[in-house]
Amino acid sequence: MPEPTSERTVGQLFAAATADLSALVHDEIALAKQEIRKDVIKGATGGGAFGVAAVIGLASIPMFSFAAAYGIHSSGLGLVWCFLIVGGAFVVLAAIAALLAVRAFKKITPPDRTIASTKATVDVLKNAKPHPAVPSADGSAPALTR
Repeated sequence: MPEPTSERTVGQLFAAATADLSALVHDEIALAKQEIRKDVIKGATGGGAFGVAAVIGLASIPMFSFAAAYGIHSSGLGLVWCFLIVGGAFVVLAAIAALLAVRAFKKITPPDRTIASTKATVDVLKNAKPHPAVPSADGSAPALTR
């Protein structure tokens, strides 16, 4: 087994840096997936609620509109006014369903931990400066300084 030395070769340094950078990127991706997975579930819930509201609203409008309008008309009110009342009621119901969907979508947050971690990584990489190579006295490959 080789004896550990204080100086490593360029290849060893490059391999270590590559492995560390690869591990860092994999960790960043795992963190992003974890945070985004939660937001996708919240978005799917909001989208599902909005979709259900839309389907129910569309499917029920013709049947209940006529039934309600003719029911109101039987009290003696003009048919036009009856249909306007029923149409207004459906608009109010649609607005309530849309507000519930908007509330669910507003709960979605950006992946703050991933963003902060990625910015920190970029800052570290921006500030990293290579060390100059010092030529060796015997003319062999230059040794890296610390």
